[in-house]
Amino acid sequence: MSATTTATGVGSHPGEDQHAFDEAVRVVLGELGEDPGLPYLPEVPGRGATATMTGRGLAVLDGLDADLQPAGWRLTGSSGSPGVDHRRTRSLLAQDLDTLEEQAGDVLPATGGTFKVQVAGPWTLAATVERPRGDKVLADHGARRELAQALAEGVGAHVADVRRRLPSLDRLVVQVDEPALAAVLSGSVPTASGFSRHRSVDLPEASQALEWVLAAVTEAGAEPWVHACAPGTPWGLVRGAGARGLSVDLGVLDAADHDVLAEALEAGESVALGVVPGTRPAAVPSDAQVTERVLRWLDMLGLDPAEVPGLVVAPACGLAGADAAYARAALALVRTSAANVQSG
Repeated sequence: MSATTTATGVGSHPGEDQHAFDEAVRVVLGELGEDPGLPYLPEVPGRGATATMTGRGLAVLDGLDADLQPAGWRLTGSSGSPGVDHRRTRSLLAQDLDTLEEQAGDVLPATGGTFKVQVAGPWTLAATVERPRGDKVLADHGARRELAQALAEGVGAHVADVRRRLPSLDRLVVQVDEPALAAVLSGSVPTASGFSRHRSVDLPEASQALEWVLAAVTEAGAEPWVHACAPGTPWGLVRGAGARGLSVDLGVLDAADHDVLAEALEAGESVALGVVPGTRPAAVPSDAQVTERVLRWLDMLGLDPAEVPGLVVAPACGLAGADAAYARAALALVRTSAANVQSG
């Protein structure tokens, strides 16, 4: 029987080279390859710009090209001739999937497997990527729309590629990372000069861009989640846009957020509850402490853990800032805690 409460990680891991990525795959599959784990494709952004969240997101785009400038990634149009850096980020993603495919064959079940991949969301890309003429995509309504649609087009092909490599899967989760969404909506993303801020995006436009991407995930046969660990993330809007999994940092939620998460769990959707620090704290919590924190939260909401099969225990944010030993320990901790919650 599948686990009622599962465990996963957000995505990023420490390291600066290909060996670190290979080791991250081994750690993820080793710690989360069996129930109650939800394994995932790790990201090691320390390898450089082509391996960051933004680089990974650009690798998935369909119909837009980009290149790398001193200030960061910049769109170059839709010529169909991507620059060398854009080709490298696509090549690196393919190489990482090759590594995953090689290692996962001995770990994932022959049938009925579950797996997660992550991709940068449309608003985080708009807040971090420049237009061809300078400043962020966020500054241009048409560019924002074009970027979101290119991401929606590309994510379907990405899902198909992952399924081809991992044919045993009966459930594939695509986690759309939106750490910048709250800043986009509050008008706090700085302009290129740093002396001003981009205007806030209206809620209907913010919702529509997310809808395009999340609908594309669903149409490709995968399950759309959204992750953010920034305070002020509008979880009601995210869920209304089509997210069927909400990945949050429990420590930054407000009262309204708790209500949205409770509604999601009661509807049979997933909530990945970030309860383990993403970097090594002065005192690493025990699995008993993590379990108690999760159970207290469920009790506050009036929910029985046996009746909310979508509950997931996770780190609060990515592990890129941790040391390798702590990254492994954090995954072991969420796995053990999820098993504790499940057993009551």
